[in-house]
Amino acid sequence: MLCALLITGAVGLSPTTASATSSTPSPPSTPPANRSAFTLSSTAFADGGVIPKVHECTSGGGSDPGKRNESPPLTWAGAPTAAKSYAIVMRDLDNSNLIHWVIYDIPASATSLPQNVDHAYRPSTPAGARQVYYRGSASLYGYQGPCSPSTVNTYEFVVHALNQPSLSSLNSNSSTRTAAREIIAATIGSARITGES
Repeated sequence: MLCALLITGAVGLSPTTASATSSTPSPPSTPPANRSAFTLSSTAFADGGVIPKVHECTSGGGSDPGKRNESPPLTWAGAPTAAKSYAIVMRDLDNSNLIHWVIYDIPASATSLPQNVDHAYRPSTPAGARQVYYRGSASLYGYQGPCSPSTVNTYEFVVHALNQPSLSSLNSNSSTRTAAREIIAATIGSARITGES
């Protein structure tokens, strides 16, 4: 009799226990205490803030001396320790995710980009980096600043930590879309900020 009660009790409890176990969400995994979040920031503007005119394009007509098409200074921290290089992709989120800037093969030792990176396939800083040719309202290597004179658009800057030191499949003729695909395929972590202009 006692055995029968124990068996019945066990059978009666099993589904309840299983149900409680399966419906209870597992606690979110937390990163190790010694690992910080991967972040991207700029001294030129706060995340979600207004991008200064000096970083706007100069190809939209007009002669505003404040517009100089200079890339903003960017700094990142907390990247994956396995990163072998970095890349940055800038998009206009309100214009079909139009890519405005791709710079890649940034050395793994780098943690920032200065303001006004050269408009060259191989800029002087950071050493070893390469940029994609922008074909649009301007035709140049590297950064093409915000160009939305009649609207306020959101521009996204994403730094990608990559699993290889160089994207050797890309060259001076590669398109921004091709470069972005290669970067995404090699990404092991990323961080972003946005700005309005």
